Amino acid sequence: MSSSPAPVIVDARGLLPPEPLNLTLEALDTLPPDGEVILLLYREPTPLYDVLRRNGYTHRTETGEDGAFAIHIRHAGAMPAP
Repeated sequence: MSSSPAPVIVDARGLLPPEPLNLTLEALDTLPPDGEVILLLYREPTPLYDVLRRNGYTHRTETGEDGAFAIHIRHAGAMPAP
């Protein structure tokens, strides 16, 4: 049984643009094929979604009870985490 690597958490809550985008792109540069980056923000980063799509990534966005967003980012061909 193989296990996926632990997700890389980018906690960008409270950071001003473009720092959240820069930190996310840096994390994606070293993302293994079966890895995941989780970006935490207080607002939905809609411009990021197009950047991800154009560069071969997929995402799933969750909204927490506190209104924060958690964007789960993986390579487009990767299997989703269980």
